[in-house]
Amino acid sequence: MSFMDKDVDLAKRAKIIEWLKTELVDQLAHLLKGIWEGSHHKMMDGLASLVACCYILGRRLGISLSSLDDAVLEKMRKQREDGHQLEEWYGDISALEDHLRKR
Repeated sequence: MSFMDKDVDLAKRAKIIEWLKTELVDQLAHLLKGIWEGSHHKMMDGLASLVACCYILGRRLGISLSSLDDAVLEKMRKQREDGHQLEEWYGDISALEDHLRKR
């Protein structure tokens, strides 16, 4: 790979990362609009897009998909052990942890 090719690849990678960052903001807005409208379809679509975008952004940043899964599981374990309010009130943390472990 020539010096010029490396520069083009680096610029392309930076551009993709910037685009993914704007996509996160766009999908968050889509989700919030769905919540405001009470549209189950828009909420589901926004959430799915956010999750997918986070995985893809992580991959573009050099984080493997399985490493990200492991990090989320570790975060859930720690929050559950720390007595996170969502866990105490609703069991959300352990529900997510169980879901991820069964995949």
